[in-house]
Amino acid sequence: MNGPTAAWYCARTKPKHEHIAAANVAARLGLEVFLPRLRVERVTRRGIVRVVEPLFPGYLFVRCGAVEQLGEVQRVSGISSLVRFGGRVPVVEDALIEELQECFADDAPLEVEDRLSPGDEVVVGEGAFAGMRAYVLRVMPARQRVQVLLDILGRPTPVEVHRQSLAVERNSVLECVPALAAV
Repeated sequence: MNGPTAAWYCARTKPKHEHIAAANVAARLGLEVFLPRLRVERVTRRGIVRVVEPLFPGYLFVRCGAVEQLGEVQRVSGISSLVRFGGRVPVVEDALIEELQECFADDAPLEVEDRLSPGDEVVVGEGAFAGMRAYVLRVMPARQRVQVLLDILGRPTPVEVHRQSLAVERNSVLECVPALAAV
């Protein structure tokens, strides 16, 4: 269905419906969809869990060959609208999508490694200190332990915890995907 004049467009999805929208566009319209995803660690009430999240929450890319198909894309379950500037729907350059696809080979989520370094801010996900923020003082890989600085009873206190009980606090996607930072 995607001919030589096909182009990439960006669609806005309903909140937390990126994967549903992508599956619906592919199944119902037979269009190529690109949804780059990351596998990251998150601190929850149950402790640290590994989750898959979209690189661009609330968005996905769709390759259409005809402008008429854009109207059909908007009506697919999970899609809220197409990204517009003014009254027009802009094309996303093929080179940008190709570069992203190189980072996300085989449509698999990109593993985000949380390498700890002294000074990193972390959250303790398990044990007596669960939910507390701390700063890494020292990493002891041979013992799978990390010495962190916790604020206990108003005083900074060094504590050793198991590496698996920590999640790195990062807010920037560019820290997770270094290849995109160079663009």
